[in-house]
Amino acid sequence: MWTRWWLWPLVAVCTADFFRDEAERIMRDSPVIDGHNDLPWQLLGMFNNRLQDARANLTTLADTHTNIPKLRAGFVGGQFWSVYTPCDTQNKDAVRRTLEQMDVVHRMCQMYPETFLYVTSSAGIRQAFREGKVASLIGVEGGHSIDSSLGVLRALYQLGMRYLTLTHNCNTPWADNWLVDTGDSKPQSQGLSPFGQRVVKELNRLGVLIDLAHVSVATMKATLQLSRAPVIFSHSSAYSVCASRRNVPDDVLRLVKQTDSLVMVNFYNNYISCTNKANLSQVADHLDHIKEVAGARAVGFGGDFDGVSRVPEGLEDVSKYPDLIAELLRRNWTEAEVKGALANNLLRVFEAVEQASNPTQAPEEEPIPQDELGGSCRTYYGYPSGASNFHRQWGFLLASLAPLVLCLCLL
Repeated sequence: MWTRWWLWPLVAVCTADFFRDEAERIMRDSPVIDGHNDLPWQLLGMFNNRLQDARANLTTLADTHTNIPKLRAGFVGGQFWSVYTPCDTQNKDAVRRTLEQMDVVHRMCQMYPETFLYVTSSAGIRQAFREGKVASLIGVEGGHSIDSSLGVLRALYQLGMRYLTLTHNCNTPWADNWLVDTGDSKPQSQGLSPFGQRVVKELNRLGVLIDLAHVSVATMKATLQLSRAPVIFSHSSAYSVCASRRNVPDDVLRLVKQTDSLVMVNFYNNYISCTNKANLSQVADHLDHIKEVAGARAVGFGGDFDGVSRVPEGLEDVSKYPDLIAELLRRNWTEAEVKGALANNLLRVFEAVEQASNPTQAPEEEPIPQDELGGSCRTYYGYPSGASNFHRQWGFLLASLAPLVLCLCLL
């Protein structure tokens, strides 16, 4: 009896070591591709994007979820770096801010060529795997970054954008965000406006992944029905496990399955447990649920590291991925299912998006209607009025001053 008492803890430890060892073995062959990491935003906030600042050295960078040693320890082989600019830049300097964040990703890859390989295709990811580097791709987080311009969208593609999140935490003039579903935002487009549909078609034509994280359920459904290629949720979890509107409900998960699309699970505590605290096991619950409803081909990882303030116990930074894989193995996920979640599912979707692209097709050209644009600093060259707000504001000012001028003349 006493022998059994001390033997069981020893068996448990050995079993835990076995699953961790198995996770590392699998990840050496199939490293993780993470759908969303906000390190570029941290580099802006901490160093104003001055990468040559000694404190910004990515081999020793502290106080972030991400640095080079942590990426290596976590077997991260592919990363979509988030190019993010907040909603308060909409109708102001969103495009400039977006370009600056794209620039910092490019410079980061140039400064650490032994670690990062900047890529723009599924073939590039596979090349980075072969070279033992982190395939580095650009995901633009928020449709406001294109300033309702198909020309800007195409320019960002030329600069390396390989996914576009249709909204962030605000509506664009052509797509509704998730806060519509909480009542904190008013619906404008009932999902996608006609211009929003043209954005989706142009993303398909170019071969850019469409990201539905942050959008309303109506936008999710409209896009899944319209897109000619699979889509991704770069950092979203399962609504049935945690009833946050940032997560994906089951009826949408079934559409994900029908379209062979992908949900890359977010690790933010409030989207995992719907409280300020969460743990690794609860993240695995989301992965299990998505697998059950949408299938193993629909599961991926989009940790949102360095973009959130609270992460689960056991997943404190990017180095902890092997522990999560060990938990999935413990839950009887097969090696093929694990490899799918790690990389193969994303590669499959990316390749399908590339195959559905048609760069020889005529691009979408019809601009957004003038009356759907917002912002007081905008000009309207090319529209029928051809006038800028500046000229109009002067016209209003002169019209309002006319009675005063008349009174002065009569004095």
